[in-house]
Amino acid sequence: MFDISKLSSRYQVRRMKDSDADDILTLCLRNTQYYQFCGKQPSKELILNDLHMTPPNTPTDVKYYVGFYDGDTLVAVMDLIEGYPDDEAVFIGFFMMNRQLQGKQIGTGIIQEVCRFVKESGMKSILLGIDKGNPQSTHFWKKNGFRVIREVAQEGGTILVAEKTL
Repeated sequence: MFDISKLSSRYQVRRMKDSDADDILTLCLRNTQYYQFCGKQPSKELILNDLHMTPPNTPTDVKYYVGFYDGDTLVAVMDLIEGYPDDEAVFIGFFMMNRQLQGKQIGTGIIQEVCRFVKESGMKSILLGIDKGNPQSTHFWKKNGFRVIREVAQEGGTILVAEKTL
């Protein structure tokens, strides 16, 4: 199991709980561009579901839906699944920055620290999905060293599966 406190040296990191859903929703509602491409609108119900949802046959104790905090300010949220899709990989199911802090290299700094931690934990790669056609997300993940390895058509649109080898 990951020691999530080591995901960042700059921010306090903690698991998000159902009681944090309103704070997560506020962060998400301010990021309208993401939701234009994913085909869903943020809601408390969606967030509560995401806090607990895991891929098939994946135990809940390897899911880390975490918040990165600077004091009382929620800087970012991340859904990280250890050992998925295989034992040497980690999957980022969701990453969302505080809109007021975007464009300041803070998100890139968080991703760099997460990658370092994941590598030091013995994992070989990080995978994630990008909504095809979302220029902001595509640019961010490519800038951070992720490369698209395939496309997956699903209900609501096409997902670009991206990977970073550590």
